[in-house]
Amino acid sequence: MTRVATSPVPVDREDLPPVVRGFEGYAARVPGWVAAEVAGAAGVSGLGVTDRFVEVVDAFAGATPEGQTPAGFEPRWWLEADGTARVDLVRNIAWDSGGRLRPTPLLFSVDSANPYEVAPCAPLVANMTCNPGIVYDLFINDPEANVGGHFKTLEEVLAELGRVLGPGADMSVELNNPFADFGAILEQVEGYGEIVSPHRLVVKVPHTGPVNAGNVGQLLEGERRLDRRYDQGATADYLYGHNLALKLREHGYRVNFTLMFEPHQVALALQARPYFINAFLRHRRKATRMFAGLLAAYEASGDESFLTQLREFMLKQDYLAAGEEQADLHTVASRARTYLVNRQVDGPEGADGLDSARHALRMLKTANLADTRLIICSMEGPTWYPEIMRMLTEPEFLDWHHKVVITTEPAYLARWASSPQVVAYQRRFMTAAADANAAAGLTPGG
Repeated sequence: MTRVATSPVPVDREDLPPVVRGFEGYAARVPGWVAAEVAGAAGVSGLGVTDRFVEVVDAFAGATPEGQTPAGFEPRWWLEADGTARVDLVRNIAWDSGGRLRPTPLLFSVDSANPYEVAPCAPLVANMTCNPGIVYDLFINDPEANVGGHFKTLEEVLAELGRVLGPGADMSVELNNPFADFGAILEQVEGYGEIVSPHRLVVKVPHTGPVNAGNVGQLLEGERRLDRRYDQGATADYLYGHNLALKLREHGYRVNFTLMFEPHQVALALQARPYFINAFLRHRRKATRMFAGLLAAYEASGDESFLTQLREFMLKQDYLAAGEEQADLHTVASRARTYLVNRQVDGPEGADGLDSARHALRMLKTANLADTRLIICSMEGPTWYPEIMRMLTEPEFLDWHHKVVITTEPAYLARWASSPQVVAYQRRFMTAAADANAAAGLTPGG
């Protein structure tokens, strides 16, 4: 039995049934609304908790206020045949500490492995995502970010991020090499779980497209170009990530199925039963606008140099593969027009580049996956976040905020807490305060 609860409900503990011996300290953490329901239920002869309740409380006792349940866990209870009301804790990042829901169904996340920049966001977010590039390029190997070179290894970074975030936020950690032997992958994942706790760990598994263990080296050497186009792969390669996600799920791990850029990826991704799916926005919309601009310039002028620029762009962005440097220009143009049709750029669904997010949410509405959420990610600049907020307040999506997590760099996320008028009003308020202090003979801050 569950109840929507946003604040603690007081209950006279003397009205509760006797606590099962040995669970007294744990029963004291049972949220008030659960205790109230138990106290008012018929046929209850005792109050107990599950082994998982005990394990979760013990695991996060140091990061949880006394008398409360840890953040990130939903309290549930049921009545057993012997009359014992048994309380459990189920992982659910929509819940705050003490058995309260977070303020909104819409959740936020940060893309960062920098504990210093995550710390100010920690009380406000329910997830963190990182990958090898974020960990090493943007933190460990960046002397400005990794102050004093304090952090040397991924393991040290994850441990500190876990401490900073607390129990309420999931931690999505990407595999170093998805093409490794599955035994090696399991060993790596188990190591992550030991550091951040299996309750918080979400394993990031990428879509692999035509890339496989045999050709991945092409992306690391020379021009780092694949010798086949993204749509020229083998069936086993395309679905490698899906099958890896299913294997990890069979071993009890939740999966963040990442590298999702197109609406057509969603339905097949859901077959892998992921905990998170994604809608990457930024690069796709940039490409769409480049296609549209260069095609329009060519059609207006007949100048094939615009198609040459289009081919160069498509080569650089992997729409074309190594060896297609001399691809027929009109074939290239035809391919670009197909992308524009599929992305509905001339209609309200795709003009803002959010058609992939809309599509994913609609697919989630029909999915038999109660715990799966959509991460909307990859954004920048002055329009993306406001456009996402407008989309989410469209009537169709108001009831589906519980399925959405918005993730971005901490600085970009925090930027939307400000506006020009904040500065203007602070000027007015602080001037008035300074004048009042001066009249009272006080120094600033006195």
